[in-house]
Amino acid sequence: MSGVSYPMIKSFYPCCLMMLLAAPVIAADDLNFSPDEINAWPTRSFEGETGYRVIEREGTQLLQASAQQQASAKYLEREIDLGKTPYLHWCWQVSGIYKGLDETQKSGDDYPARVYVARKTGLLPWQVESVNYVWASSQPAGADWPNAFTSRAQLLALQSGKARVGEWVAEVRDIRGDYQRLFGSSPDSIDGLALMSDGDNTGGNATAWFTQLGFSASPEPPDCP
Repeated sequence: MSGVSYPMIKSFYPCCLMMLLAAPVIAADDLNFSPDEINAWPTRSFEGETGYRVIEREGTQLLQASAQQQASAKYLEREIDLGKTPYLHWCWQVSGIYKGLDETQKSGDDYPARVYVARKTGLLPWQVESVNYVWASSQPAGADWPNAFTSRAQLLALQSGKARVGEWVAEVRDIRGDYQRLFGSSPDSIDGLALMSDGDNTGGNATAWFTQLGFSASPEPPDCP
């Protein structure tokens, strides 16, 4: 990866890929991605490869992401019209958190689970802004902070610590509202979506499960398993 450092790419990697494709804006209907569909998305590896596979638990299909000191993401490059489907929703569960790390520092830039969106702000690969929704280990729920490698990636802790480890948690986010909060802008669309579990910076291991990922016109949270 000549000319671009690994940490910066990891921090907001969709920007480097979105320049390759121009996809049509999605129609007004809600958009939902099954675990099989997500597992078929391209994988971007940063340090080894997080293990992604579809499993079935109690009759429900889930995408399982297992990181053992690794970091790779599943990503989708696609323009999403936020005027029609402004809400991002999903269910997630984690096996554990990372202890004793400072997530505002480069050495602590690992999360047992994260989902993030990105929007292009110019023609150059690095002209992108991403919002990372994370299950934090130490930062409190509701906190936000810039990624340690680049302020173009802002992190928002939706869950934190051990309180809900092992539970399914439903999330729904107003993407434009979060961009307004974190970047002072209210975009009409975004250009990509990704999820991952990573443990390369801390040398840690974690497993996360995802389901009900998609975009909707409704702020109603999804039904989790």
